[in-house]
Amino acid sequence: MLARFHTLLNTLYTGTSPGSVRFRYALMAFDLITVAYVMATLPLEVTPFLRAINLAIALVILFDFGARLWISGERLHYFFRVYVMSDVLVLISLLFNPYLAFDLTFLRILRGLRLAHSEYLLNDLRRDFSAFRDNEYVFVAGVNLAVFLGVTIAAVYSFFPAIGRGTDGFVNAIYFTVTTLTTTGYGDILPKSNAAKLSSVVIMVVGVTLFVNLARAMFRPRKVQYECRTCGLQLHDPDAVHCKHCGESVRIKTSGIT
Repeated sequence: MLARFHTLLNTLYTGTSPGSVRFRYALMAFDLITVAYVMATLPLEVTPFLRAINLAIALVILFDFGARLWISGERLHYFFRVYVMSDVLVLISLLFNPYLAFDLTFLRILRGLRLAHSEYLLNDLRRDFSAFRDNEYVFVAGVNLAVFLGVTIAAVYSFFPAIGRGTDGFVNAIYFTVTTLTTTGYGDILPKSNAAKLSSVVIMVVGVTLFVNLARAMFRPRKVQYECRTCGLQLHDPDAVHCKHCGESVRIKTSGIT
């Protein structure tokens, strides 16, 4: 019985059948809804109803995390992947946040990293959407920047009460984060404590780096992801028929439209 369940999970998470693909897309939709829910409820008072939703989300993520870890061949190596470690932080924030002295709600935004780092989901998107194949690195860079913005906005709102609470405070957190990241600095909201000043430095350094990475992905010559079987080169021209590195024939899927 246990072996059959293991086989079923392995098929759902790594298989190529329509049912497996739909399952992974359903998880992608769940991740998007989860991130949107966290951002929408951040300025709200935590009620028993919201606690129940948080628990339900935690149980789904816990099952997903446990299933992926169970079917992984190299569990230790798998555990230290970026989106797997982020899931651990998300679970800590969902299950233990009410019992901690500080608010870890901002960590729940990290769930969005799965959208840009889940190998099988990325393979599904490459196969099913030509626009994604042509712009994969723009998508990944955009998700990384969006997750950083979401985490930063939530952290600023949680840890710097001087910006205010409720909707006004949340808008102030967005405003402060964006003006700091873009180094605009209007001066109407200023970091006064040492912690706030150091946080501003981190926002500027990391944020500008991610923004430049997105701009570079948008404007560099278009490449598609395809691993050469001979030399392992990952990026090729969309219309390539041979690997530029070793000359091996490549079979890059196209839409058939020239």
